[in-house]
Amino acid sequence: MILLSLRSAFPGVPMSQPEVWEALSGSPAIQKLSRRGRRVLKTILRGDSGIDTRHFAIAPPGLFSMDAEALAQAFEREAPALASQALSAALDEAHLLPKSLDALFLCTSTGYLCPGVSSYVAGRLGLRPDAVWHDLVGHGCGAALPALQAASCFLSAHPQATVAVVAVEICSAAFFLCDDPGALVSACLFGDGASASLWRSDSDSPAWRAGNFHSLHFPGEREKIRFVNDGGYLRNQLHRDVPEVAARAVRRLFETTGAAPDRIIAHCGGRDVTNALEVTLPDYRLDETRATMRRYGNLGGVSALVAFEERFREVSEGPERVWLTAFGTGFSVHSCDLTWPGTLGAHADD
Repeated sequence: MILLSLRSAFPGVPMSQPEVWEALSGSPAIQKLSRRGRRVLKTILRGDSGIDTRHFAIAPPGLFSMDAEALAQAFEREAPALASQALSAALDEAHLLPKSLDALFLCTSTGYLCPGVSSYVAGRLGLRPDAVWHDLVGHGCGAALPALQAASCFLSAHPQATVAVVAVEICSAAFFLCDDPGALVSACLFGDGASASLWRSDSDSPAWRAGNFHSLHFPGEREKIRFVNDGGYLRNQLHRDVPEVAARAVRRLFETTGAAPDRIIAHCGGRDVTNALEVTLPDYRLDETRATMRRYGNLGGVSALVAFEERFREVSEGPERVWLTAFGTGFSVHSCDLTWPGTLGAHADD
């Protein structure tokens, strides 16, 4: 399938990590932590975590004093707005109207709505009532690639269609402070954002093509990274082995697919995860991954597409193959090939 446009959106004004610490340090929420918990926050937020700034739909320190109901209501308010902003920008870039969309695939893991976020986005932008709307939930930070694969399957069945894929995460709606290390690290690493892309089966001009989707699942590692219900709150459960688990899973998928790309762009799970990936894939530098993490933090299911967006806007004259990979809850890992034919070349095969 052919990529027509790709745009991201971020809420509010970015906050630096030290600014987040200053906002937190005098708040009532942090006073409830143990001395060790406060030290963990201070060390990460004032140290070099690989992150300079993050965006928050719900700004600290207030979000850390919100109860579970207020956070859920914030997700219901912010997720459709941010997803609609990204999709509107992608439509403008492609010179298309919302009514030209035949299907919308939307993924998120930081909140739950019924009907799904896609229904709210469709209503805001005015999608046709006969357009197909699909919501993917529960895929965590790897969510964008299963969503792209679903779009690819739809286009195979409907080759004349135009399809939108939107990933949106309001990670701040899943923040609260307690002495659990996973919750503390999450509060220091994750940021809010959305990414929207438009796709068709083919194009008359050179364009990026996505195909060759692959996934591996390791349910035995499930408890090392997932959301748990903690008194009604979504609490991110993160084990210290996650960098090792992620690197091992990505390497196995890389070997399974027989990939030999020009570059690899990965979901930015965090500084330690990215370091582990580069160790297990020594022939590749994850420059786009690191740049995305530094500017936005870990964006959950949005990260991989935001990391690719920079490459999307810097196309070269010659052909190029990118291996895009994302991983997360389950434990699961996904990949696809993104190929550019060159300005004078033909499209690579799916």
